[in-house]
Amino acid sequence: MTQKEVNRLSYDIIGYAIEVHKELGPGLLESIYEKCLAHLLIQNGYKVTRQQTVPLNFRGLELDCELRYDLLVNDIIVVELKTVEELIPIHEAQLLTYLKLLKKPKGILINFNCTNIFKEGQRTFVTELYRDLPV
Repeated sequence: MTQKEVNRLSYDIIGYAIEVHKELGPGLLESIYEKCLAHLLIQNGYKVTRQQTVPLNFRGLELDCELRYDLLVNDIIVVELKTVEELIPIHEAQLLTYLKLLKKPKGILINFNCTNIFKEGQRTFVTELYRDLPV
């Protein structure tokens, strides 16, 4: 896996999110956008898991804390979906924590409650694992 391949995958994910948003518009439940985005990704050949538990181990103590990510695409990119008035720092912190716990290189935060996903409704984040990938 290279940075270029990860970037291409994130570009595709955002493109499919834009398709969902254009067709459905804002104002629906997060779970609806999640199902529709996962459906589009799977239809286009991507491996998608939804609502899986994020393991949390604190100094050897396995915690069952029911943390769940929204989507994991090709076992590489974590996608967190929101339907909020605006994205706030806690949403970013949640995604960054999931990336760290899952040991994934990149995450995308998408807010479907906006006018334009590309301009205002998405943010991408990378970890040190991304930095260590070949270009």
